[in-house]
Amino acid sequence: MADDKKKAKSGDTVKVDYTGSFDDGQVFDTSDGQAPLEFQIGQGHIIKGFDEAVTGMAVGEEKTVKIKPEDGYGLKIKELVQDIPLSQLKDHEKFQEGMLLTLKDPDGKMINAIIVKKDTEKITLDLNHPLAGRVLNFKIKLVSIGPSRKSHRR
Repeated sequence: MADDKKKAKSGDTVKVDYTGSFDDGQVFDTSDGQAPLEFQIGQGHIIKGFDEAVTGMAVGEEKTVKIKPEDGYGLKIKELVQDIPLSQLKDHEKFQEGMLLTLKDPDGKMINAIIVKKDTEKITLDLNHPLAGRVLNFKIKLVSIGPSRKSHRR
């Protein structure tokens, strides 16, 4: 089979150029002006819908896909939106709606939260991924297909 007709499959290491946007056309991520994104298909390193979109593509092929939340960053989980009394926060004056905070969970893992609301008594934090619950559109171009690699545990 000619190399240019090879189709990307699970286990292949691929490089793609991409632009991610919302339905209103607002771009939220792109490889434009950067090195292509490199990943191994089927290893869970990227969202399921993107992984599935690249599977079966040939080098040079371009496609546009719409990824629903379930195959992207998941649905919003309402329990991850929490109110925190201002009395529990030092320097709460500097907090503003829309700010991204990096917090440490009980296990010491760093997590991101967005301040979605602030009033005189509390702030409301959303610990969902910022793209959770969103329909994502990707324009993808397969740049290269490298050899399959065995997955190694670290």
